[in-house]
Amino acid sequence: GDRSAGGALGSWEVGVLCEAVAPVDKRRQDVPKSEASTCAARNPFENIFSPNSQSANMSAGYDYQYAPVYKPTTEPSNGHAPVLDDEKAASVPPEQAVQLKRRVSLLSGVALIVGTMIGSGIFVSPKGVLERSGSVGLSLVVWAGCGVLSLFGALSLAELGTMIHKSGGEFIYILTAFSGEKRGGIGAVPAFLQAWTTVLLLKPASLGIMTLSFAKYVILPALPGCQDTPPVPTKMIASLCICMVALVNCYSVKLATRIQNVFTVTKLVAIGIIIIAGVVKVFQGHTQYLATGFQGSTTSVSDIATAFYSGLWAYDGWNNLNYITEELVNPYVNLPRAIIIGIPLVTLCYVFVNLSYMSVMSSTELLASEAVAVRFGDHVLGPAAVLICLFVAASTFGSGNGTTFTAARISFVAAREGHLAEVLSYAHVRKLTPMPALMLNSMLAICMVSLADIGSLIDFFSFAAWMFYGATMLALIVMRWTKKELYRPYRVPIVIPWIVLLLSIYLVAAPIIQKPQVEYVYACLFIASGIFFYVPFVHYKVQLLLMKKVTMFLQLILNVVPTAYTDSVQD
Repeated sequence: GDRSAGGALGSWEVGVLCEAVAPVDKRRQDVPKSEASTCAARNPFENIFSPNSQSANMSAGYDYQYAPVYKPTTEPSNGHAPVLDDEKAASVPPEQAVQLKRRVSLLSGVALIVGTMIGSGIFVSPKGVLERSGSVGLSLVVWAGCGVLSLFGALSLAELGTMIHKSGGEFIYILTAFSGEKRGGIGAVPAFLQAWTTVLLLKPASLGIMTLSFAKYVILPALPGCQDTPPVPTKMIASLCICMVALVNCYSVKLATRIQNVFTVTKLVAIGIIIIAGVVKVFQGHTQYLATGFQGSTTSVSDIATAFYSGLWAYDGWNNLNYITEELVNPYVNLPRAIIIGIPLVTLCYVFVNLSYMSVMSSTELLASEAVAVRFGDHVLGPAAVLICLFVAASTFGSGNGTTFTAARISFVAAREGHLAEVLSYAHVRKLTPMPALMLNSMLAICMVSLADIGSLIDFFSFAAWMFYGATMLALIVMRWTKKELYRPYRVPIVIPWIVLLLSIYLVAAPIIQKPQVEYVYACLFIASGIFFYVPFVHYKVQLLLMKKVTMFLQLILNVVPTAYTDSVQD
């Protein structure tokens, strides 16, 4: 495809060594409509645990297909792939480049959704939800409402993901809805701003929040009670965690996914311990704190919106499967199924975890705690409460690993579409990991950890994220009218994206109107600043010689090569 990138890069490529094998699948591009319809019409829970399904181990997913793209006339030296000039690079067929393979099964998709949603939020956010909602009853309503909203949003993305097969999530959907084939036109501005904000702000902020939580729960066992953790050691440990996760993802995709699988099991064990302990306390008659019900509930629309911000942070990850649509086996069927299974499961876990917290902790005690899960462990486990710290630290580390992987996919696809620097769409010649994209996300996350605290990061993240979630719902509604010819194996009732769109507008507008904060101004200015980069580098395709040299330098240092995309739902 067109390789003139938003970072003003020229079209020049790196060849892949000839030893690379794994031939590219050249079968038909799409499943026949009749076959896809039959698949989509099946029971979404049919054969979920069939013997033919891949295991939930995420090591089965996220593999690149490694195919030869160019046989150099001279052998590479020092282990580096040869750098091709523009003329030779242009002659490389896209279908023969490094590509992604469909290795993510239904169970792997469910594991991805559940594993990335259950991270630090449920162990940190209960305090924010209760503080802003004002009562136990309303806080539980907010938690359940966040689950319903996340499910509605994910079902809407399921239609988009089965209609548009590319990875990239919201970016590629907004781009398709408003720009069509003219990827650098004015209609592509909303998509560019989404990629600009997500790559430079949202994903680094998300990783920063998770690693700050990891650092807090690593430090807390060494402190008496549940005191605030010292800021400098906390940020240092968080930065070290970011570097570790980045190194793992750069070194090996399989290693990263295996680590993710181990930590996913660990976080489920932690959730199970909290829920079981809470249920036991309730049956023992510890219901005095739950009995307060809706006493003290807020009536402020701004406070309710910010309460949803805190809750929705814990649910973030409901859209992650759409970031890897190119790697999902049979997305026509498995994308909706994974969503229908994964998000309700997480919602039930979250509601029961909060009931457990509130069965042993008063509202005052819960609000005074910086680490709610640890304080809960002090009540029910005594000296063994240190295990909760270790479980939560493992949970947040695993989510940080998954977030790092997802963030790389977004910048990877945006760069491939020409909206970000082309080098971000490159992968290592042998390890097949998107090193430039991984390094960019990690450096930005370290900057955010150094400058902001976890509370402001949550507000900053939710405000900007829901602007683009709403834009994605609008894209779905628009394409119902402007792109009727596109085949939709799964259709969500049109009322659902409308509900998510209206709630997105409320979540963005209510805090600004009733309680303006400087963070919201910064977010708007940052998003708008993307226009100054879009016009010259994407719309007019200005090319900077310096960036071309930087790209060549990174190619030689990191040993990375270009990639390509083939629109096929089979592999």
